Amino acid sequence: MKLPILLATSAALLAAAPARADEALAKKHNCLICHAVDKKLVGPSYKDIAMKYKGQKAAAAKLEEKVKKGGSGVWGPVPMPPNAAVPEGDIKKLVAWVLKQ
Repeated sequence: MKLPILLATSAALLAAAPARADEALAKKHNCLICHAVDKKLVGPSYKDIAMKYKGQKAAAAKLEEKVKKGGSGVWGPVPMPPNAAVPEGDIKKLVAWVLKQ
């Protein structure tokens, strides 16, 4: 009886690990100063971003470019500053995580 519970718990923890890792990456690159997972701060929530781009094939590439170069006008008057110092691999991981919200 204990083994199935242990296996289920282990599977749940392993599934949650990438989400925590990518949230840590967002903290590392100061993304959470302007964004939150489930509420608007300075910029839109990650859940709102995921909903807006759901089903769009080019969403990841579009958002990766926006993270790198910055942008304005899509979510209101406050511009998103460029994040050129964030490594390309980290940008890809962050965007993939945001789109999974």
